[in-house]
Amino acid sequence: MSVLLTLCAVLLPLVTPGRGGRRWEPCTDLRPLDILAEAVPPNGAESGISVTRVQGALGLQLSSPHAMSFPASRIFVRCDLFPEEFSIVVTLKAPPLPPKKNEYLFTVVAEGPDALLLGLRYSPTRLHFLFLSQDAAGAWQTRVSFHSPALMDSQWHTLVLAVSEDSFSLTTDCGVPVDITADVPFPAALSVQGARFFIGSRRRTKGLFTSGDGGALFPVCPCLEPCLMYSRNAELVLSIPPILQGLTGKPEDNEVLKYPYETDMKVTLGSRPPCTKVEDAQFWFDAGQRGLYLCVGSEWVSVLAAKERLDYVEEHQRLFTHSETLGIEVFVIPEAGLFIATANRKATSAIYKWTDGKFASYQSIRTHQAQSWRHFTIGKKIFLAVANFDPNEKGQEFSVIYKWSPRKLRFTPYQRVATHSARDWEAFEVAGEHFLAVANHREGDNHNIDSVIYKWNPRTRLFEANQTIATSGAYDWEFFTVGPYSFLVVANAFNGTSTKVHSHLYVWLVGSFRLFQSFLTFGAADWEVFHIGDRIFLAVANSHSYDVEMQVQNDSYVINSVIYELNITAQTFVKFQEIPTCSALDWEFFSVGEDYFLVVANSFDGNTFSVNSIIYRWQGYEGFVAVHSLPTFGCRDWETFRTTAGSYLVYSSAKEPLSRVLKLRTG
Repeated sequence: MSVLLTLCAVLLPLVTPGRGGRRWEPCTDLRPLDILAEAVPPNGAESGISVTRVQGALGLQLSSPHAMSFPASRIFVRCDLFPEEFSIVVTLKAPPLPPKKNEYLFTVVAEGPDALLLGLRYSPTRLHFLFLSQDAAGAWQTRVSFHSPALMDSQWHTLVLAVSEDSFSLTTDCGVPVDITADVPFPAALSVQGARFFIGSRRRTKGLFTSGDGGALFPVCPCLEPCLMYSRNAELVLSIPPILQGLTGKPEDNEVLKYPYETDMKVTLGSRPPCTKVEDAQFWFDAGQRGLYLCVGSEWVSVLAAKERLDYVEEHQRLFTHSETLGIEVFVIPEAGLFIATANRKATSAIYKWTDGKFASYQSIRTHQAQSWRHFTIGKKIFLAVANFDPNEKGQEFSVIYKWSPRKLRFTPYQRVATHSARDWEAFEVAGEHFLAVANHREGDNHNIDSVIYKWNPRTRLFEANQTIATSGAYDWEFFTVGPYSFLVVANAFNGTSTKVHSHLYVWLVGSFRLFQSFLTFGAADWEVFHIGDRIFLAVANSHSYDVEMQVQNDSYVINSVIYELNITAQTFVKFQEIPTCSALDWEFFSVGEDYFLVVANSFDGNTFSVNSIIYRWQGYEGFVAVHSLPTFGCRDWETFRTTAGSYLVYSSAKEPLSRVLKLRTG
């Protein structure tokens, strides 16, 4: 036999019970099994196996019989029954055979004469899958044959044989599967006790094979060259045919491409590879999570979903800031990178850039007790607006909109906007027009003042006042849409005498925002809108229960924050869940795999700023349930972001010049 072969049997029983209601018992550890790697002995040369090279691929030359075999007990460690549902993947290049000649690709042979338990062989026109069937009348050999004349063309092919009860399916080079329903099903209890696996023979060995030097083997569709793999630092990488290495641009007129395309797939147990134009339309298999992804544009799109779950949170970076930080904003600038802007209490705020897995100082900007930043774009223009709480040295109160300069690679001042102790900016688009809403907190001692919505004027290229809305100690704006409707909700914190005030939700109608619904809140500092399936939620962060006519108690900071859900039929938000919080200042919603989470910024419990912020997980009927407790100090704001290395949370402290970046560890 002279055939180049890589072989992988993926013995993965389904997670559903077997036939007849029997309790399912695993016979392997449910990992892809590289049969060829199992068969190669460590002392290859002494066993009659030598290394050779064929068409640039390292292979194994066999000269001693029985060298390519191993006992079945090596992989069947929990029981001796062959899985009743499994797949076998073979990549081979087979030379022509005489008309009546058969060659075995692999077999499982028991002790005794002619005791073939399982086997896969090919002839010039067919591929045969053989297995031992047995009933009360005795045992006999069953053969399932597939018409497969293309195997004899001396080209590389990838075969996938899937077996489930009486259903047998063969896929060649990722083409259309050929399905056969046999009269005799694959046995539910095929014992391999005392049996051996043989590669390329039925107790005899000859020919030439190719193999990687370790690790599990994953198939290529199709593989036009031997698909070698190596295992280094928990990473398995499929080789690229030499003819394609370094190939860029259009081939010369006299250049002939021997291979119509390349396969470049990475299988990693660590971080995901980049997804750029180079990787476009390529697959990546996450061996750790068992997920298959396709690179589309600049994102990995799930093809076979990996069930990623949040295990725990760990500190990734301590980000020392110019002073206490009231707000943070994470954003991406195309071709420039990932950035974070910190709104610092003292005279200088900063922008940091994600560099080598950490945030590094990038630009400093003079501010006046900045409360928050807001990143937004209009066409190709990139902006960053800061909400200043204090007046400048001349007593002037204004916030500033900065514009990104592609030439300087810096943000430069673009427009000053008169504000009054501004707490927050919200940027949004309605019917193709761009708006900015500022939350004016107070003017002097008066908290009952107007907040303003500004509209972008394409002619002057400036934001101009478009609508004023009466607010009471406004802290935050949040914009969202429901179908064709646009909404804007404000967090009112204080009316001058009490934190027990109504916050209001507005809907866009005929060119302006109109009152839609009011919520009783207690020092509301933040709104967070999020979707779970078709359900829409609004969460408010209540910070303080206070009234000038009442004596302030320490426990007035320990107060429930509320999650509301939109009732489509009633066309109103109704209370869904109350969650105890400690002077909550921010909510942040994020997801990990199929799980949804809310993290709250707990800032003060009446005695100390050293309080735990909590991550809550969505539990369906139970609502959100606390799952992680994170030590924080004067926590003011949470943001989440993702890089190629994973998912992260970052929080700012209003009581120390230190923000922390936390990494979400998943499993």
